[in-house]
Amino acid sequence: MIEPVRPITLGDIEDARKRIAGTVLRTPLVKLDLPGAVEIYLKLENLQPTNAYKIRGATNAVARLTDEQRARGVWTISAGNAGQGVAYAARAFGIPCSIVAIETAPQTKLDRMSALGAKIVPVSYEVAWRAAESHAFEGMDGTFVHPFDNHDFIAGHGTMGLEIVEDLPEVRTVIAAIGGGGLVTGVGSAVKALRSEVTVIGAEPETAAPYAYSLGEGGPSKFPDWQASFVDGAGGQSVTARMWQRMEPVVDGAITVTLDETRQAMRLIGEKARVIAEGAGALALAAALTGKAGDGPIVCVVSGGNIDLAKFAELVAA
Repeated sequence: MIEPVRPITLGDIEDARKRIAGTVLRTPLVKLDLPGAVEIYLKLENLQPTNAYKIRGATNAVARLTDEQRARGVWTISAGNAGQGVAYAARAFGIPCSIVAIETAPQTKLDRMSALGAKIVPVSYEVAWRAAESHAFEGMDGTFVHPFDNHDFIAGHGTMGLEIVEDLPEVRTVIAAIGGGGLVTGVGSAVKALRSEVTVIGAEPETAAPYAYSLGEGGPSKFPDWQASFVDGAGGQSVTARMWQRMEPVVDGAITVTLDETRQAMRLIGEKARVIAEGAGALALAAALTGKAGDGPIVCVVSGGNIDLAKFAELVAA
């Protein structure tokens, strides 16, 4: 049975922070040196042990399971980052983990999920997305940890919002990539609870922008011209009704960016911060640089850095 959607409270997020403290890093907030440009800070979630923010939600969600639920093992659906997070948490608890993995995910992500002890079940993007919408996949008999539509998963991501407000109380805008919507919901829930006046914006690639499209349609919708791209960690095919319900109270809008703008943001993060961002990880900065998010201070969540190095070099050199 799928639990009803309910608000992610500040108490939920503060409890999550205590649960994940021994596993998850408090990542740095680094000012981006861009003379004459808007005031931008990078929240470097690509420095987590799994090189992506999903470890926050995964650790909290697995910790919140009962002993009986954990004894059955866990499974999730992933293009790589959620899978690594759940596999990492499962290994910490000594329980088996299976991942319905999108077969076109970067080999780096597939290899890292396997290295963490996960059993990989490769499927097409379309099959994986249907499983995410239905919360089911034939043949999986463990406890399902949804990669975004899960209260505890989202509360774990909210811990990032606590850190942002504590480290930069004067923040005016926070931007995070949207894939399924769990990241922006978690961060937005924390930020709005502490600073209701802060603007929270989702960033999507032009090839897969269902949230921006849904805002235009006035409700959760399927993106009509979805295309796969190197931005594999964000940009879903649709916004589900449940995630629309979660995002609506805490997200103020969306910015759609081009793939070229995303590549340039990846390069800029590498040049200025000397860290690697995958496509999804650079979406927030690409959105901030459009000028549509205001003057700042703007915090851009660099959500992950799991990308094959050869592919990264190819993209930033283009």
